[in-house]
Amino acid sequence: MKICKKIITLIFLNLLFSSSLNASESLFEKAKKKFQKKDYENSKFLFQRNIVFNPKDAESYLYLAKIFKNEDNEEEQEKNLDTTLLLEPNNEEAIYMLINIQIDRSNFDKANKLMNTFSNVCKKMCNKKIEISKSLQAFEANNAKTN
Repeated sequence: MKICKKIITLIFLNLLFSSSLNASESLFEKAKKKFQKKDYENSKFLFQRNIVFNPKDAESYLYLAKIFKNEDNEEEQEKNLDTTLLLEPNNEEAIYMLINIQIDRSNFDKANKLMNTFSNVCKKMCNKKIEISKSLQAFEANNAKTN
């Protein structure tokens, strides 16, 4: 009788875990579809719910950062990018977005450090190095004129 209860309990826990895993996967896909349709409010809610089920999902944090960028909420954007990089240190898109934040803040030392990291990890977005370099060079030229 005890073995039967243990088996039933294990089956129940397995089903519960499987359904929550499927729920988080479908939440992410639903959120991504809403994001692609520019339904940012609903996608934000779904990405946040997905994080409840899967708190180590770097991709959900990255999408939240994109949503906050769209909302001009730089503080929340940066928090989500930092979390993305904490979970996935070589996420080139998150690094690229952080570089742009640092350039906008005129924090070029940090932007240069991030640029070095970006150069070491880029695979898909290496063409962005030219764009970043031009932004940094333009700042240095303007800075040289004012000094």
